Amino acid sequence: MDLAKEEPQSAPRTIHLRDYQPPAYRVETLDLHFELDPKRTRVRALLVVERSAGDQDTPFHLDGHSLHTLSIHLDGEPLHADRYILDAERLDILAPPARFTLETVVEIEPDANTALEGLYVSSGMFCTQCEAEGFRRITWFPDRPDVMARFTSTLVADRTHFPVLLSNGNPVDQGELDDGRHWVKWEDPFPKPCYLFALVAGRLVCQEDRFVTASGREVALRIYVEPANAHKCDHALASLKQAMRWDEQTYGREYDLDIFMIVAVDDFNMGAMENKGLNIFNSACVLVSPDSATDGDYYNVQSIVGHEYFHNWSGNRVTCRDWFQLSLKEGFTVYRDQEFSADLNSRPVKRISDVNVLRNHQFAQDAGPMAHPVRPDSYMEISNFYTVTVYNKGADVVRMIAHLLGPEGFRKGCDLYFERHDGQAVTTDDFVRAMEDVSGVDLGQFRRWYEQAGTPRLGVRSEYDARTREYRLTLEQSCPATPGQPHKKPFHIPVAMALLDTEGNILARQVLELRDDTETFHFPDLAAAPVPSLLCEFSAPVKLAVERSDPELAFLFGHDPDPFNRWDAGQQLALNQLLRLITSLEQKQPLQLPEDFVTAYRATLTHPDLDPALIAQALSLPAESYIADQCTLVNPQAIHEARQFMRRELAQGLKDELLAGYLANQDDTPYVFSAETMGRRALKNLCLGYLMELEEPGPLEHCLQQFRAGHNMTDVLAALGMLADYDLPERAEALNQFYDQWQQDPLVVDKWFGIQAGSRLEDTLGHVQALMRLPAFKLTNPNKVRALIGRFCAGNPARFHAADGSGYAFLADQVLALDEINPQMAARMVASLSRWRQYEPGRRALMQAQLERIQRAPQLSRDVYEIVNKSLVD
Repeated sequence: MDLAKEEPQSAPRTIHLRDYQPPAYRVETLDLHFELDPKRTRVRALLVVERSAGDQDTPFHLDGHSLHTLSIHLDGEPLHADRYILDAERLDILAPPARFTLETVVEIEPDANTALEGLYVSSGMFCTQCEAEGFRRITWFPDRPDVMARFTSTLVADRTHFPVLLSNGNPVDQGELDDGRHWVKWEDPFPKPCYLFALVAGRLVCQEDRFVTASGREVALRIYVEPANAHKCDHALASLKQAMRWDEQTYGREYDLDIFMIVAVDDFNMGAMENKGLNIFNSACVLVSPDSATDGDYYNVQSIVGHEYFHNWSGNRVTCRDWFQLSLKEGFTVYRDQEFSADLNSRPVKRISDVNVLRNHQFAQDAGPMAHPVRPDSYMEISNFYTVTVYNKGADVVRMIAHLLGPEGFRKGCDLYFERHDGQAVTTDDFVRAMEDVSGVDLGQFRRWYEQAGTPRLGVRSEYDARTREYRLTLEQSCPATPGQPHKKPFHIPVAMALLDTEGNILARQVLELRDDTETFHFPDLAAAPVPSLLCEFSAPVKLAVERSDPELAFLFGHDPDPFNRWDAGQQLALNQLLRLITSLEQKQPLQLPEDFVTAYRATLTHPDLDPALIAQALSLPAESYIADQCTLVNPQAIHEARQFMRRELAQGLKDELLAGYLANQDDTPYVFSAETMGRRALKNLCLGYLMELEEPGPLEHCLQQFRAGHNMTDVLAALGMLADYDLPERAEALNQFYDQWQQDPLVVDKWFGIQAGSRLEDTLGHVQALMRLPAFKLTNPNKVRALIGRFCAGNPARFHAADGSGYAFLADQVLALDEINPQMAARMVASLSRWRQYEPGRRALMQAQLERIQRAPQLSRDVYEIVNKSLVD
């Protein structure tokens, strides 16, 4: 029964939501038995199956991939060849009884699995990644999320090499074998889809803690890592306990097993995976220590640990019916982890950070060839739809529901959703219906946020009638065409707003609900024309189109009581100036920055009452990628030069204030992770970054002192990143010194790679290619690929978009090489070429040529084919 491996498809089949059919068979239990060996692992799977639809002529369909099938038994008897259909990806059992057992035995090759889906080996350790369709690489099974079974897993392995054997649920038995192997049996009492299955085996140490639930039950908390990383678990354990308590207090959700486990893995395509009771984490998302991790690392670990834990209810206990419903679990859980982080840290800074993700990445996706609704209509490869639209826009859709229902109504809706659908695989409609049923709010029109792609444009007009003392605000919505959706119906948009007087005091505040294409809202009895503060806290993921003068934006930048809108006014003020500078560059006119702009920035920098973290955000200029999205035709070089000119002018105009800000926020005390200390470090390093633009001896000496002092990794990396942007002798010295010190720590080496890939020096591509030849770089490791190739191609637009097209050719080379190893990573990399049509003609032609080159490659994976094909289709 040996099967050939899957032949890559040149024209993959498109899967449509409209074709969904419930499973014809229900799997009650799945008993797995693994004999683990890196070269050839044997998997026996025993399924108890019952027909739930159709008749005896309905085949029982199972999925597989790269499986060497040894035997198939039905009800304990070998199955004759005329009773089944078997090919590379399908096993159909023909005319099975209404209830039966099916046993298959297969062999797989974990050591050769570079795709990192299913069961594979990372740093000598067995681990799994089954979402979305990796379980089919382990054994034959109906690999779809609406087939939920109770799993029992027995793991057998050599005790010397694999002393720790882990799987989902609780351990119920274990023993020794005469040949030096041992075994552990795990039982998960809760039905789950196969994408939540997990297995880990290796030489690991355990850091342990305890958590007592609100009902008084004790839960063992365990983090398994390689011995060298044992000291890097404390923050993850503390974050886990914070998340468990927060979920009890905020959503009334308790943990339901006796053990909660996390395992850190070096080779992992994603950030982390919420497998029931056994979360598997990319090591970059769980391991931190003060000497080797930054504020950003600590923040991300707290957030990601929370996210994966919250999935225990929003994703595991209640899961998605099909992969089109992915945002049901991911959008909801991202919203939950955003609120968790906001409660534990700075809420305004968290909201600004989340909106930056939307504006810099999700809005761009909405405007490109891969635009899709939060609930997609179709896909070729589901891995391509783990996107900022499904996750981050999906979270903002949930946030809008919370706005419309209010805190109490939203909590009641969540309670009903969990209680009504516990143990079920459901849809986004089921989630919205629970919100409607408890609140009485009609969300029928609101469902279009799940169904329609694109970023709505919100036009604003206003007028004040001094005679009647009435202010009128007219809102008009539209949404551009996206692939497959040329015409859009009006959305239901919550617009949180306030009216301000000339001192910034609030005259009126409410949430407007825009349902029609155009609506006018009336505000009576106002003594003078107010200043509107619109989309407070960014209450809807839309593009605001409102004519505002620079003085009005400067007023809001200095006085808006809503922290998000205050920041946003400064961003729009800077963007207006940047677009003028870009025009001047393209027309070869002199560049000027108005003194009023510098004055507005000075007022924010020196404001005595503002949070340092908010000041740091406010003085950070819009990203080059976001500026590009505001241009009709993108000229990356002009964008880069305009932004650099603005940074230099601000540095010159605010030199004294920036130096004062840098010195005032110095701190050589031991590292502490807190909102206050993070904010001070952020402002200090922002000030130093501006001062370095002056290319003067003073700032350079401060930068070198900060790097050499090594008080914490946040400050060291900030200084090193600044040095990496300048062609100075100290640059090479610092980079070499850093590598010599940290070459044994892969996560820190990734930061070293990323800093050099993001350098604005003109020869950065050559440096990246040289770094790829180092033993520390491995194309098979996703973290290394993201740090070096991903950072250069997606995070360094000035150098990636070199006019000669060398960056595009480099990326195409890497995509083709990666596609043979890890198609998921290749697909994520190629996305940097997908919006080629928005660039000026020279670069556009060069990007198109590389996409066509990739498209012509033989045996292209489904992952890459889908993105390249959609990018090239007119």
